[in-house]
Amino acid sequence: MTTTLRPTGPERRTADGARRRPYDICVNGRPVGGVLLGTDERFGPVTGRLENLTVHESDRRRGRATVAALAAEEVLRGWGCRRVEASVPAAAGPALGLAAALGYTERSRTMVKNLSPPTAAGPAGVPSGPPAGGVLRPMTAAEYPAWLEACRTEYVRLWIGEGIPPELAERGVGRRYAAPLPDGPETAGVALRVLVHGGADVGTLWLGPSSVPECEGWVYRVEVAPEHRGRGHGRTLMLGAERECAAAGRRTLGLNVFTDNVPALRLYESLGYRPTAHHLRKPLL
Repeated sequence: MTTTLRPTGPERRTADGARRRPYDICVNGRPVGGVLLGTDERFGPVTGRLENLTVHESDRRRGRATVAALAAEEVLRGWGCRRVEASVPAAAGPALGLAAALGYTERSRTMVKNLSPPTAAGPAGVPSGPPAGGVLRPMTAAEYPAWLEACRTEYVRLWIGEGIPPELAERGVGRRYAAPLPDGPETAGVALRVLVHGGADVGTLWLGPSSVPECEGWVYRVEVAPEHRGRGHGRTLMLGAERECAAAGRRTLGLNVFTDNVPALRLYESLGYRPTAHHLRKPLL
């Protein structure tokens, strides 16, 4: 039997070169599932995405998904993609196993925590404040430009290190910060905070509403200055994020963490965050 991909709709392209197209997974012409292929909107054709790969229950455990994934990679190579990414729910054990067998490795994961509802005394289950000597204060308008520039520089450096051409990394950083922060520190629903300890600014927090369906609040960035790390300030910032999220009526808080950031992973796990999705990648040689 022959497993192939058959387009089920027209290819959609955006002005900046992103592409998307749905396909049926077919066995001898008979549809047995589907997959959506696309390119990352931030980085044009450099990075392809494999989304919503599904095989009907009656056709599973016959290698259909494996062949379909390999065929999808060939399509993305034809589009000029240098690598492919896929996101897999944490509960989808067989899909994670398939991805590992095909050479995908985890780059990052989404983690989510359920927050207790607030009470008259404050958010239940969340400490009332930072440890002694630590104070979270709003970021000022004067501090915002330097903070934003540092974030943008780090973001570009990170993606260049991942093999993204500098001009595409610069374009991506614009998308990253323009939409969630249209009015800077005055953006509605957003909290930009600075952690002060012992008279020094030791870290920053960016908290806002989530675009991820499984959670209501999102930690966009939490950062402790290198010279102040290893002293519990990351925990203080995260507990502050939970207090603000709960006080705003948001019952779930999520974040994305890179898999190789072991200290951060351990911190989030110790605070009760659990993975809901694994974000995988594979070079297309």
